[in-house]
Amino acid sequence: MTPRSARLILLLDLIGTFVFAIEGAAIAMAARLDVFGVMVISFATALGGGIVRDVLIAAAPPQALRDWRYPVVAFAAGLLAFGFYSALRQVPEYVLIALDAGGLALFAVAGAEKSLSLGMNGLASVLMGGVTGVGGGVIRDVLLNTVPAILRTDIYATAALAGAAILVASQKAGLSPRWAAALGGASCFSLRLTAVWLHWNLPQAA
Repeated sequence: MTPRSARLILLLDLIGTFVFAIEGAAIAMAARLDVFGVMVISFATALGGGIVRDVLIAAAPPQALRDWRYPVVAFAAGLLAFGFYSALRQVPEYVLIALDAGGLALFAVAGAEKSLSLGMNGLASVLMGGVTGVGGGVIRDVLLNTVPAILRTDIYATAALAGAAILVASQKAGLSPRWAAALGGASCFSLRLTAVWLHWNLPQAA
């Protein structure tokens, strides 16, 4: 892994961690959890996907547990959301959807980029991008005893996989990691928002 790739992955990971920790805290507070429960859900939502990814690609111990910045960002975001929950509840839904899409895009491209930088093949890197993007949300929903959102929400995991695939394809075509990440992230973000706007869903059994 080159120093430039490492810095890019760190930046994407930390921004995505903050965004998903805020989202996890908001959902936990809506479920009437106490402050400890909010911190647990914030951590799981923000870092669960990255931890699962690192375990699967044998990057152990997971970066989120080796680097103190990850849990600090997750817990700080959770406390911030807890302290300003009344203000957070006033944020328009479309803003929250956009932030969630941004977090999804950041994690999808970070997961794919890290997998590529460690020598994983293209398909595995795409799958790890998807795992990074949606893994934390799945863990959160399991902890809250609800059906995981990715199994019932319009295009979500598909957007993460699409963004990761575009990043991988762009790098294989010779694009620099930064531009490939930007293209993959923008694709994931725009696909997710378009799916929400147009109410796109994957086919279901008749």
